Amino acid sequence: MHTEEIKGIIREFLERLTVSVEDISIRTDETPPLFEVTTKDSGALIGVNGDNLRALNVVMKKIIEKRLGTEAASEFFLDVNGYQSRQIADLKSKARMLADRARTFKYDVEMSPMNAYERMIVHATFTDDPHIATESVGEGKVRHVILKYVEHKQSATEKSQPLTSDVELFGTV
Repeated sequence: MHTEEIKGIIREFLERLTVSVEDISIRTDETPPLFEVTTKDSGALIGVNGDNLRALNVVMKKIIEKRLGTEAASEFFLDVNGYQSRQIADLKSKARMLADRARTFKYDVEMSPMNAYERMIVHATFTDDPHIATESVGEGKVRHVILKYVEHKQSATEKSQPLTSDVELFGTV
């Protein structure tokens, strides 16, 4: 992994933008690893509703890809003063609340439109949930996730098991 090289490139880029960088820490417990920038200029880097931060991630990934290769560009995510981490925690919390509603009332719940990264987080949140299946529907800016209640969702191991036929259970029918 190119963590120190990526950290140096991020620092260099932000300094060229005349952004005062106090620290860049790396959280490797996240997937992909999270590069947390601490700065007093967070408003300019985050922007309205995180728009600048999303654009900054795209630009940094392109720069990293050009300097270190495609693989290095896919192995990190950039955050500023914990903004993205708080947004992700809020999204997971909202999704879990809506999933509880789906379980309680046994019906599907539609979430608000969200970008591809947010949808991926919601899908990942319910990967191991036996009663909630997720599906993305819609096109473009109105694409959203539906949290679908299911009586029993098959796990990956159950899916790989052969189904027992009536003949095996009861002998000859």
